[in-house]
Amino acid sequence: MIPLQMPPGLELSIPVLLLLAGAGLIVAEALAPGAHFIVVGIALLAAGLVGLVVGGGALGIFLMMLSVLLAGGLALYAYREFDLYGGKGRSQTSDSSSLRGKTGEVTERVTTSGGQVKLDGGGFNPYYAARSMEGEIPEGTEVMVIDPGGGNVVVVEPLSAIEDAIDRELREGREVRDRDGSRDRDGEPETA
Repeated sequence: MIPLQMPPGLELSIPVLLLLAGAGLIVAEALAPGAHFIVVGIALLAAGLVGLVVGGGALGIFLMMLSVLLAGGLALYAYREFDLYGGKGRSQTSDSSSLRGKTGEVTERVTTSGGQVKLDGGGFNPYYAARSMEGEIPEGTEVMVIDPGGGNVVVVEPLSAIEDAIDRELREGREVRDRDGSRDRDGEPETA
């Protein structure tokens, strides 16, 4: 077998390889966010920098390993503590049924056949294809998810229409109680 020879000046040492791998993972995180690569990327980048400063040998390898553990642990702690991606996981949806009742805003006019909404706390990508139960919902209208649908298409209704229905039911309930006379002014049952 013929050994593979690197051209002069392009020798890649372990610290340089670690530095390049760490930088590559950080760039990959920028292209596909979600904290999949950032912790390992920071750890490898730190190890590469330590290796370049300290040099080779047993002490250098030990310090590079130690820096991977320290920098990785610190990066993981910072990622979780400062929650760079928002919500400490609370804004992430676990399944489509967790979208029921979420509110948001129409970003593209919603009709019975299509449209788009941005949901408050709708996960990393809060934009969802949306449909209305009936009629048209203009852009900028606040909406609530009535039916999460099971995919990326949610059924929404204007928040004002939903609030009106709730207010109507509350008013009707108060009217029934007032007619019956079975409640006092505080809404408590009257005692004999």
